[in-house]
This record gives sequence, structure tokens and C-alpha cells, in this order.
Amino acid sequence: MDRNLALEFVRVTEAAALASALWVGKGDRHAADQAATDAMRRAFDSIDMAGTIVIGEGERDEAPMLYIGEKVGGSEEPRVEIAVDPLEGTNLCANGTPNAISVIGAAVEGKGHLMHAPDIYMDKLVVGPEAAGAIDMTLPPRVTVKVLSKCLGKDVHEVTVGVLDRDRHKELIEELRACGARVMLVGDGDLSLAIAACDEQSGVDALMGIGGAPEGVISACAVRSMGGDMQARFVFRNEEERERTREMLGGDPDRIFSVTDLAEGDVLFCATGVTDGPMMRGVKYSRRGATTESIVMRSRSGTIRRIRTSHRFPHQPSTY
Repeated sequence: MDRNLALEFVRVTEAAALASALWVGKGDRHAADQAATDAMRRAFDSIDMAGTIVIGEGERDEAPMLYIGEKVGGSEEPRVEIAVDPLEGTNLCANGTPNAISVIGAAVEGKGHLMHAPDIYMDKLVVGPEAAGAIDMTLPPRVTVKVLSKCLGKDVHEVTVGVLDRDRHKELIEELRACGARVMLVGDGDLSLAIAACDEQSGVDALMGIGGAPEGVISACAVRSMGGDMQARFVFRNEEERERTREMLGGDPDRIFSVTDLAEGDVLFCATGVTDGPMMRGVKYSRRGATTESIVMRSRSGTIRRIRTSHRFPHQPSTY
């Protein structure tokens, strides 16, 4: 039987989104993240699979659940490697601002593999299908913008690059603007920018800059499913991080990684909105229940499904 696990995983991201949405705008990002994590962990056990968390909330001694190496699911087959972020954008949720989401990326073992990336920084370049195969992140950003303009059939001044609004990106932002490109700055959530870069309707043509490595692996699942392209390299703050990465990867930690190095084979991605964003509306509670919006992708079929779900509750939800 050809199961589409992505359609089953969406129930998991919905559960995490519904739980964390109760904390939107309340200023407590830790409580929001914990609510999402608890709900996601419970929901995983309703799926018939033998799942292993490879990107999660941290090492076993750092996280009580969804830790790296934890087994989830209620069966011995199929074997699945899973990367999770129960609440991408904890500050966004706490402050009631756009783009907080719950996400899962996964690969069916034997047919796929996810990089076991350490929780450090990663420099990323993501583009959509039109520029797939044409990027080289060793080139200056201004050159990449010119390549993008040719691939997209746009003038340079029409190219929009998404960048996290961080002090470390000052020179990148200056170079992009100096060459005539538009820069879209976001406060948190470069995973959402990676997805937007592959969506021709988003207005974002590329993602550039440094974010989290775990988010990079999850992003690669979405990029693969959407037919885009991605390159990445680790950014080390000290020699200890470099050596730890070398041990985890069993190879050169300083090289450029392709999208298939990060997420190989039969991969899937699903996300549910917590707060409103350009791709999905956030959770909307009412007296009868709630509505959620999700996006579900699968590399094997190339399908991208957008799902709007109505949830009915037997009683009014309470704060976790």
C-alpha cells in the first residue's frame, strides 16, 4: 500500500498549532513552545509507523520529549526519519505577530535520509524551480541576484531576497541593495522564507543568510517537494562546534551541502499556521471549535496540498 504519510502528519502539526495558539499574544514563548511540543508528541503515537526523531527539541538530557533519537509512532513499519519544529517562531507566537507555524519534515528510511545536523548556525541559499541548478553560494550575492534575474526573466531591481533581520546580515543587506535588489526583512522564521522562495505567488525570489541548521534540514524537505534548489554550509562560532559537526557527519564539515545532502530520497513536509502569514492563516478559535490551515507536500509525487480544517470540540478549550 502506498501511504501518504504527509496527510497523516498534518494531524500532528494541527494538534501542535491548536495547542500553541492558545498562547498567542500572551508574551510567554516558553509556555507556547511547551504546549506545542506536548501536543505534537501525543499526536505522533496515533500514527502507524516506526519513527525516529533526528531533528528535535535537543539532546535527550536537554529535552524530555521529541529529543534526538526518540522513537515515536505505534507500529514497526514503515521506518521514518523525522525532523520537527513544534513551534517555528516562538517569539512570533508570544507577541501575536505573523508567520508562527508548526512544521514536520520526514524521510522514509530505505528511500530517504535526513541530515543529523547539530543545533548550530547554517548559511543558506534557497531559490525556486526556475533557478534550480543555477546557483552557487560561493559567488558574491550580487552575482547570484544577476543569475536569478536571468532565470526568472526579471530585471535586477525586481528581484526580492528574503533575509532575517539580524546584525550579522548588515553587509549582505547592503550588498543586495547596492546591486539594485529588493530586500524583505523578517524578524524570525527563515523556514517560512525558504518556502516562500519556492512559491511563485509569494513575491520572494530567494532566501539568503544565516539561520539555524536544524531549520535548514526541515526547509530542505519543503524545497525538495516544491522543486526548488538549496545550498548550505555550517557557520561555526568555535572549534568545538566544528569538531562536533565533523563527528556527527563523519566527513568534511566545511564543504557546501546540496539540498539532497540535507534531505535525500522520498521526503515530505507539512506545516500548520499558528498566526496569520502569507502562506497560511493562523488558528482561529470560536465557541464551536477552531479552524486551521495547513500545507502538505511530497517530493515523490510533487504534490502541494493546501488544507483548511474545521475542528469541533466537546467543550471550550482551556489554556495549557
